[in-house]
Amino acid sequence: MRGSEVSSEFVGRRSALAEIERYLSTARGGTPQLAVVEGSTGSGKTKLLQQLADCHAGSTVWRARGTKWESARDFGVLEQLLRTPIGTDHPGTISAAVLDHVARRTPDNSTVLILIDDGHWTDIGSMKALVSALNRTDQTVCMVIAVNTQMLFGTANDLVELLSQHSHNTITLGPLEPSEIQELAATLVNVTLPLPVARRLREHVGGSTRYLVQTLHEVPPPTWAYWLPEMPVPQAATALFLSKLAACDQATQALVEAAAILGTQCSLAHAAALAEVKHPVEALDEAFRYDLLAVTESPGSTEIRFTSPLARASINSSLGPVRARRLHLRASRIVGTESQALNHRVAASFFPDDDLADELEEFASAKAEGGAWAAAAEVLIKASRLSSSPTDRQSRLLQAVDALIGAGDVLHARLFAAEIESFPASALRDATLGYLAIMLGRQAEASQMLSQAWETCDPALEPDTAALICQRRVLDSLFRWHGKDVVAWAEQTAALAEESNPAVIESEAIVGLGLAATGRTAEARASYEGSAADRLLGAQPQRFRMGKGWLDLALDEPESARQELERAIPTMYHAGSHRISISGQAWLARAQFVLGEWDDALGTVNNAAALVDEVGLELLRPLVHWTGAQIHALRGDEPAAQAHLRLAHADVHDYEMMFIPACLARAQIAEAEADYDSVVRALRPIAELTPRQGIDEPGFWPWADMFANGLVLSGHIEEADQFLIPHERVTWDRKHHSSMARLGYVRGRILAAHGDIDAARDSFEASLGYIDRLSMPYDRARINLAYGQTLRRARKRKEADVVLSAARDGYAMLGATPYIERCDRELKAGGVNARRVANPTSELTPQEKEVVRLIARGASNKEAAEELFVSIKTIQYHLTRIYTKVGVRSRTELVAMLLEPK
Repeated sequence: MRGSEVSSEFVGRRSALAEIERYLSTARGGTPQLAVVEGSTGSGKTKLLQQLADCHAGSTVWRARGTKWESARDFGVLEQLLRTPIGTDHPGTISAAVLDHVARRTPDNSTVLILIDDGHWTDIGSMKALVSALNRTDQTVCMVIAVNTQMLFGTANDLVELLSQHSHNTITLGPLEPSEIQELAATLVNVTLPLPVARRLREHVGGSTRYLVQTLHEVPPPTWAYWLPEMPVPQAATALFLSKLAACDQATQALVEAAAILGTQCSLAHAAALAEVKHPVEALDEAFRYDLLAVTESPGSTEIRFTSPLARASINSSLGPVRARRLHLRASRIVGTESQALNHRVAASFFPDDDLADELEEFASAKAEGGAWAAAAEVLIKASRLSSSPTDRQSRLLQAVDALIGAGDVLHARLFAAEIESFPASALRDATLGYLAIMLGRQAEASQMLSQAWETCDPALEPDTAALICQRRVLDSLFRWHGKDVVAWAEQTAALAEESNPAVIESEAIVGLGLAATGRTAEARASYEGSAADRLLGAQPQRFRMGKGWLDLALDEPESARQELERAIPTMYHAGSHRISISGQAWLARAQFVLGEWDDALGTVNNAAALVDEVGLELLRPLVHWTGAQIHALRGDEPAAQAHLRLAHADVHDYEMMFIPACLARAQIAEAEADYDSVVRALRPIAELTPRQGIDEPGFWPWADMFANGLVLSGHIEEADQFLIPHERVTWDRKHHSSMARLGYVRGRILAAHGDIDAARDSFEASLGYIDRLSMPYDRARINLAYGQTLRRARKRKEADVVLSAARDGYAMLGATPYIERCDRELKAGGVNARRVANPTSELTPQEKEVVRLIARGASNKEAAEELFVSIKTIQYHLTRIYTKVGVRSRTELVAMLLEPK
């Protein structure tokens, strides 16, 4: 970047600045540019222009600002820029005057940067003159105009139309991301802002960077280290919104204050009843004109909302304790749900209230039984603050944090960790800290805390706490992938509590995986038939669907797995645990990968990865990114694959559920690069893991064939032979077809290496037979490639050509570019090229023939898609299959083949 360096405080807008720099670069190339920066009030438009001016202090920078009172005055902004009066007698000469002025005031070879702030108030005369001059100049000129999107549509239509003509050069300043807010807090006030607080702060300021900065400066830094029930409001926002409210009449003020009590959004009927306003529509209209309230769409009732969360917070803070308490108590009798009524009663309570705390705990218990852990946690935190007894206060906060972890909101739970650690030692405290350690992936710490909790607890006196500890042990065993321990602790949980206990329900949802990990697959299937999922409501059934989906995937039923896992992901209608959602999405991505739906799998990975970042669930990060690393590696996108690999990092001291996917991701990237020594190095730690409960069970972790294949291709034939024998024995005993197919192709390579090509052929054919019964295109292509390579090296070229062509077809359908190229090299080396036939298009489908016809005519992918009424992606898919069928590698080769004389 030219000029001075970007300010260290310029957080979150560097990409916008870089985009403007690209426009400047285009202008320097001889094409003058006009860029529009749009954003809401306080989004940082002025700061961006200032930073741009600072960065280009050595250039010619002209600056102006539109003002509301001068927006109707012709050439007001132009006069600011030129520093001279503009006559209006000859408007046709204005553009020429601007050009002349630019030429006289600009040194040779200098860049002219024109910056206009508050462009929505620019007079149309100035704007037309500047755009006309920009279109006629041959100098290096870039004009940047910043507009407020909230105010733009109240301006003249011709200005809106003129700016819309440059929409292709629009830079939109959206709200800062939570991570950017954390960076800003560290830069401005040297505060390490917890991510949950950053997320809440982002929502609180409504995307306004200005108010965000003011809030960070006004709040004492130590305050941010704690959970804030109410976020602070910057003084400037309070002054603005209260001045708007003061300008309204009494009925409107009452309606707005009632709405503030009822929440960011509420029904107009409830707000009118609370405010005791006889004509609420008139009051709403005035609040709308002052940009305080707006109407929002909602079936069944008229809903109103605050235009900014800060507006509601400002008005709430101005009510005073007595009036606020009176309104909250009245609201508790008006609102429709128990949850809302309890919240208003809590807001009206300034002192401990044990009766209300008991009600809240009972309500939270009902929410927890339905799997609504986040709602339960919120209520329990309030119950804790209302408890007069320190014992009750601590117990309820422990339950609240436990519920937060159950919801998967690990980052929020961590905010209370220090407070919990200060509590007296107890079984519940240690169980909660152990649960948190599990979700953070801290295996040793989790084991220590849970062992300590179990030793401290007396099951006879605290059966519910004992059951909860056992259930945490179930989770710990699952993530260590110790199937026997999963089953044992699940049975212990069921023996301690009733079947409706949430700990029992969650253990029941997991025990099938433990049974399968020990080879008891029939019992595992039976555990999900007629399970608690059939009698439960709310989010709890999602746990069973996730467990069954995972099991179906392991047992070679990917279609059923996909269906179950899609239903396991919580929605806006069935809120549930983030952990279940992330687990469900991680295994859904695996099912989509197995089925060949790689684009869908990457979308699932991206959604899950974003959720992992949002809630801080480190335990599941490697599992999520494993599939992303593998698909990108198979498609030849090494930078993307490496990015996922970095995020999937884990080592041997982490949970097996973290370590195994991390090793697989590393191995699969190495295999895509044909670096088989690195494949072996990546997977050998899995081979050396002890104890091995479940790790070698077929179907769960597809590592054994990859490790053995790596050994063969790196020259360690005998080691591969000995390694395969016990795995083959277990796989054949379980009759697990996909594992039989995978191990079979490696056995074929070994037999061929020993010179027994007939036995090798039998092994490969058997593998294809097993996989042909399954919807697993990648595994089929993988077996065909190994088979074809083996046949070609045995000089069975014609047979090899057929098998390698089938492999290429499979990889082409998946977009696995490195493997398509590998197949092409093998086919070329074989020299048969049997794919060329007298009529190369005879094997094409009617739709593919239509695509060929259009391509031969010179149509682009876009033009072909429009004529056939399909997407461009579909055309690309057809072309990939066409290339494979006719034996070419590109559009150019396809056209050349079609033009060959017959």
